[in-house]
Amino acid sequence: MKRQVIHKITQAPGNDVIIREIEAGDNPQVARIVRKVLVEDMGAPKKGTAYEDKAVDHMYETYTTGKSVYFVIEEKGKVIGGAGIAPLDNHDGNVCELQKMYFLEAARGKGLGKKMIDLCLEKAEEYGYDHCYLETMPYMKAAQALYKKKGFYYLDAPVGNTGHSSCPVWMLKDLK
Repeated sequence: MKRQVIHKITQAPGNDVIIREIEAGDNPQVARIVRKVLVEDMGAPKKGTAYEDKAVDHMYETYTTGKSVYFVIEEKGKVIGGAGIAPLDNHDGNVCELQKMYFLEAARGKGLGKKMIDLCLEKAEEYGYDHCYLETMPYMKAAQALYKKKGFYYLDAPVGNTGHSSCPVWMLKDLK
C-alpha cells in the first residue's frame, strides 16, 4: 500500500521527513513516543495526563472514526512524532481538542510543531468545528508560545472533561 504523504521536507538528499495520517502499524511507535516524551523528556506525571489514556495504545482506531485525525512525522521509516484532533470529551459544544502532540528530540527545532498545528487546524475547519481546545503543563512555555502565535488564548477553567487533571493550563482557538 502506498502511503499518502501530506507534507514532505527534504533535509538532505535521501533523507526526507514526511507527515502522513496514522496507520494501524504505527500504534506501538506512537504509544512509546507519547509515554517517553511525557515522562522522560517533559517530566510530567503519569497520573492525570495522556500517559494513562486507553487511546494511546489504539491511536489508529481512535483517530480514524468520526471527525478525528492523527498525523505522524516519519523519518527513515520511523515515526518521530505526531499530533491530532478529535471531538472534545464530555462536552456538548462543537469543539475539537488538539491532542497528543509529542515529538522525539529528532523532530524538534525543525518547524514541525508549527506544521502539525497548521494541519490539525485545517482539518478542524474542514470538519466544521467552531473551536479548538487544548490542555498543557505550566512549564511547557515554548509550546504555549507556539499555541499563542497560532491564535490560541488562555482560559480560566477547563472545557469538557478530558480526565487530564494534571494539565492545569487550558487554551482555546476560535475557528469561525
